[in-house]
Amino acid sequence: MPLSPLPDLILRPLVANALCEDLGRAGDITTDAIIPPDMQSRAKLNARQTGILAGLDLARLAFQLFDPTVIFTPLKQDGEAIRTGDSLAQVEGAARSLLSAERVALNFLCHLSGIASETHKLVEAVKPHKARICCTRKTTPGLRAIEKYAVKAGGGSNHRFGLDDAVLIKDNHIVVAGSIKNAVERAQSAVGHLVKVEIEVDTLAQLDEALALLSAMPIDAVLLDNMQPAQLKLAVEKVAGRLTVEASGGITLESVAAIAATGVDVISVGGITHSAPILDIGLDIVGDQ
Repeated sequence: MPLSPLPDLILRPLVANALCEDLGRAGDITTDAIIPPDMQSRAKLNARQTGILAGLDLARLAFQLFDPTVIFTPLKQDGEAIRTGDSLAQVEGAARSLLSAERVALNFLCHLSGIASETHKLVEAVKPHKARICCTRKTTPGLRAIEKYAVKAGGGSNHRFGLDDAVLIKDNHIVVAGSIKNAVERAQSAVGHLVKVEIEVDTLAQLDEALALLSAMPIDAVLLDNMQPAQLKLAVEKVAGRLTVEASGGITLESVAAIAATGVDVISVGGITHSAPILDIGLDIVGDQ
């Protein structure tokens, strides 16, 4: 499926807040002191590392919210593999505008490209198995929508976006409810028929408890938390295709292929959003107009 861009309506407040944070109370006093207001410039956003691109629309908005007359011409697309030295976009306009919006544009672009690149590594590592790489809710507060977008740019899939779009019964829910059965019964009685229900289990015994409910209660997925590959394989055999099987907990690039080989359907990885290093991208002025 082609990557669908996020609407500017979602992106604009994030970029506007970032620009206001950077400009502070007096604007860019360095650039305003050094650069004449009528000077025009052209610049390129250039990759300084190899990876997967994400965040071009945020970079565009950083320049154009600061100065609507800036012309932003993308040379690559989000989700595209890029190499060191590739030019990703050209930006033309007032030199002051290019320099003042530069850091905000790069912060978004580098961060999201880093997420996309880390996701892509995991996606490649699990081939040719059926498992999909999925993100979690372990995102930067306020940036969840764009970080989950970057996961998709890297070839991954999105888990739930928040607490309101799926039921995920976790260990503490089970402790408070008293049992998996109690938790599932209460969830099923409270939510609509279109809301999926997933149960997190830590042991094969808990999995057996959940599977015993299937004849009486609809359950859509089971999350196998912090299980080793041998346990995961047994769990997949027990489920026998009746539920979506998700593996989570301590997933690394080194371990993900072995986990995928167990036959799980989804591998969720918090690290692709909360710990992905940036992809180094810079802005270079290429000449005055």
